[in-house]
Amino acid sequence: MDSGKVIVTCALTGGMTVPAQSPAIPITVAQIVEEGVAAAEAGAAVLHLHVREEATGRPVQDVELFTRVVAGLRERTDAVLQPTTGGGRGMTITERAAVVPALEPEMATFNAGSFNFGLYPVARRDLDLQDWEREYLEGTRDYVFRNTFSDMEYLAGLMKAARTRPEIEIYDVGQLYNVRRLVADGILEAPFNLQFVLGVLGANAVEADQLVHMVRTAERLFGVGGFTWSAAGIGYPGQYQVAALALVMGGNLRVGLEDNLRVRRGEQAKSNSDLVTKVVDLAALFDRTPASPAEAREYLGLRGA
Repeated sequence: MDSGKVIVTCALTGGMTVPAQSPAIPITVAQIVEEGVAAAEAGAAVLHLHVREEATGRPVQDVELFTRVVAGLRERTDAVLQPTTGGGRGMTITERAAVVPALEPEMATFNAGSFNFGLYPVARRDLDLQDWEREYLEGTRDYVFRNTFSDMEYLAGLMKAARTRPEIEIYDVGQLYNVRRLVADGILEAPFNLQFVLGVLGANAVEADQLVHMVRTAERLFGVGGFTWSAAGIGYPGQYQVAALALVMGGNLRVGLEDNLRVRRGEQAKSNSDLVTKVVDLAALFDRTPASPAEAREYLGLRGA
């Protein structure tokens, strides 16, 4: 891919935030589709997908909802559609992974290790939380986001059968060594795409030296040509700090309401496209422009929708 290009991924709704945090979070199938189309028009080549129970906004991993979202987006955009296999709190790997054989997407997420995933500080904020939202957030005090070696082998098998390319989510540097083990065991095969996620409570922090360390470790383990990479920062201003650093380092980036709800310190984003537009403007300062879906597919080695 032209070095002047950058692949922008937009994570539209997520599986850990709750609706009380922002009215901009899309909940229904129609809302998620509209947000995805607008984000693609703003410059996102990849759309990272979660779904929610339409009546409440509770995160779910409902294959029927995914099917409707994917169908709606495919009618209106050629962006790469990337369903999650991360799901949300309390979901089993079988539930989380069901979208892969059902939809056989060209790309889906693959989480590279287990870790604490805490959102409970959000419950202390002055928010009009529904009962389920408060329980969901408080429950993350005791939540381990489970991705055992057995889980990862199971998911890799489903992806291979579906010809789905994994985007490997790396939340902490030790997970790169998990990936090395899976490569040695023949479970994963380089080259692959790594998504470095910084800022989750329970994993690596949004700090410049941490992203540099993770990228350099991956280069040591897999070789400079053994992977492509993107980075995502959680929260504000972390989302844009990580985006700026990824641009400087020649990587790709992810933004979206799954990860951050603010477009400026004192202003909540009104849409995912607000966040995409801001990062596209940021990329222009580094003489980089958004890659098209076709360019992203070629660079990431995808088979097409």
